[in-house]
Amino acid sequence: MDKMKPTLAKAAPPSVEHAFRLLSSIYETAAHSLFDVAGRLVSAGLSSLHLDNIHEFLAGMKAGESSDSNINEREPPKPIYPEVATGDAPYSFSEAKLRGAIHIPKEFRYGADGAPQPVLLVGGTGNSGYVTYAGSFIPLLQNPETAFADPVWLNIPGYSLDNIQTNAEFVAYAIHYLSSICSRRISVFGYSQGNLDAQWAYKYWPSVRQHVANHVAFSPGYHGTKITNLLAMVPQPPAWLQSTYNSELVKTMRSNGGDSAYVPTTIIYSSTDQVVQPQVGDGASSPLKDEHGAGVSNVMVQQVCPGKRAGGFYTHEGIMLHPLAYALAKDAVLNGGPGQVSRLDLEDIWNNYLAPTLTLEHFVLTENSAVFAAAVTLLYHGKSWSEPKIQSYAT
Repeated sequence: MDKMKPTLAKAAPPSVEHAFRLLSSIYETAAHSLFDVAGRLVSAGLSSLHLDNIHEFLAGMKAGESSDSNINEREPPKPIYPEVATGDAPYSFSEAKLRGAIHIPKEFRYGADGAPQPVLLVGGTGNSGYVTYAGSFIPLLQNPETAFADPVWLNIPGYSLDNIQTNAEFVAYAIHYLSSICSRRISVFGYSQGNLDAQWAYKYWPSVRQHVANHVAFSPGYHGTKITNLLAMVPQPPAWLQSTYNSELVKTMRSNGGDSAYVPTTIIYSSTDQVVQPQVGDGASSPLKDEHGAGVSNVMVQQVCPGKRAGGFYTHEGIMLHPLAYALAKDAVLNGGPGQVSRLDLEDIWNNYLAPTLTLEHFVLTENSAVFAAAVTLLYHGKSWSEPKIQSYAT
C-alpha cells in the first residue's frame, strides 16, 4: 500500500482553528456511537477516508507500512524465544508471527553510534500502528526539524481488536527484539489500548522492563472507560469488551501493583476525551501510581494550558497531535525518566493547537484513525457479548 499521505478531504475546513471548532461541535450535542461519529467526521471533511470504499482501502493495508507480515531478517545475538527469563508468561504465537508484526522503516539506524533513541510505537484499538501514528509521531520523528527518536511501529494482527492478553505478546516480543538488535534500551510510545497492551506486557513479562528506558502514554485507559455507548450495545470485539471500566482484564491488570508504573512513564491525557472517561477525580482512568518507584508524570493538558489554545477541547486521538504531548515525549526521551513540565517552554506550547510542523493535513490524517477503527470494528468477525477469560498465568 502506498503511504498515507497528508491529503485533505473534499470540503475540508479552511484552517486548523476551524477544524477544532467543527470537531468540538460533533461531540457537544450528545453522546454518539463510534459509527455515528465516523459518519459525522467524513461529512464534516475531517477525514479523508470514505466508508463506501473501505473494503478497497483495507485490501491495501495487507502490505507496506501497515503489514503484520513483515520480514525482519536480523537475528538477536541471543535467543529471545520461546522465553528470555523464568517468570515470563508463555507466548501463544510462533516467533515468525510475533516478529512479522514489527515494521522497521528503511531509514531506521538500528541504534548505531550517534543515532537517536529507538522507539516502538504501539497503536490503538481498531488500528495498525501505522494508521495510528501516520499523522503524528511518524512524521514528527522522521522530520529532521522535529526528530528526537528513531521510530519503529507495531502492526498487531486484527488491528488490535483481538484479546488484549494476546495483543500484549506482540509488545513483549517487540521490546525484546528491538532492544536486542539495537544493543540498547528503547522507548515505547503507546496510544489508547497500546498502553494496556504494554502495561500487561510489563507486568507478565517482567524481563522486558530492563530494556525500556521510558514509556510515553497518549490517552491511556488504565482503568478502562465508563462510556458504554461507543458500540451501541451490540456484540463487540474482545478488545472493546476488555476496555470497559473495571472489566475482568482491567481488574486483573491493576491488581498486585499493576496500577503503578513498572518503567519511567509519562502520561498525557485530555479531560474532554470522548472515548476514555472518567478523566478527573480519584477514579480517573489515565493516571498511574508510582508504588514501584519507577517514576511517573500524569499530565492533563487542560491543567497545564488553562484558557489557552492548547488547553481547549482535545479528543482521544487529538492528544497525539498536541504540542504538550510532543514536548513531554521529547523531554522524556532526551533527559531520561518521566517528562517534566517544569523543563518546558510553556508559552510556546500554550499558543499552538498542534505540535511543531504538523498541519491541517496531519489533523485530518489523525482523524482517519477514528473512521478506520469504526470500519474495521463493523467488519470484525468474532464479536461476543462477554470478554475472554483471563489467562491462567495472570494474577
